[in-house]
Amino acid sequence: MSANPPDLTAIEAAVRADLDEKNAARELALKNCRLIIRTSATAIRSLHRGERERADELLAEARVLITEAEAPLGHHQDIYHAGFFYDAVKEYAEGVLTAALLAGEPLPLPSEIGVHSVPYLKGLGEAVGEQRRRMLDYLRAGRVDDAEATFISMDTVLDLLTSLDYPDGMTAGLRRTTDVARSLIERSRSDLTTAVVQERLRSQLGGN
Repeated sequence: MSANPPDLTAIEAAVRADLDEKNAARELALKNCRLIIRTSATAIRSLHRGERERADELLAEARVLITEAEAPLGHHQDIYHAGFFYDAVKEYAEGVLTAALLAGEPLPLPSEIGVHSVPYLKGLGEAVGEQRRRMLDYLRAGRVDDAEATFISMDTVLDLLTSLDYPDGMTAGLRRTTDVARSLIERSRSDLTTAVVQERLRSQLGGN
């Protein structure tokens, strides 16, 4: 007696529908992530040029792209938490937080900018590099007091990051981001100290 092969038509239809939906969500996320990263980077460059309004417009565009990608990812949390999507959200968070830090404004909460804590914290850590750039700009302009205020802000961010002692698997490599921020702050401390000493010497020589 010959056995009839199983009818897998319904199974094939079901799994294809599921995987087609998942693949479409992934492709949209990948496309938007590239745009989010590019738009956020352009926003940060605008901030350093003093173009805050333009930066805010670009960050609003990035937020729209994130929302668009998030919608179909609701049923595909493995993609949502994948490295490539979180990296893009991190770049957006870095842009928003850099804007606030450079302007001396209160930092928004993760929930207020619509991102999870992990990409928020990694964006905050990377914003230290943008603060260092601003600090060096102040030093070149002879604005030592402004440079010192920026450094204090950088150091405060590092204090927060170092206080968050959670497993690296939970924080997606936050420890490495913190280590980089610490290195930048130590270099900045040296740069600032040199500038302060030189400023004091100039003042003393000018007073004699």
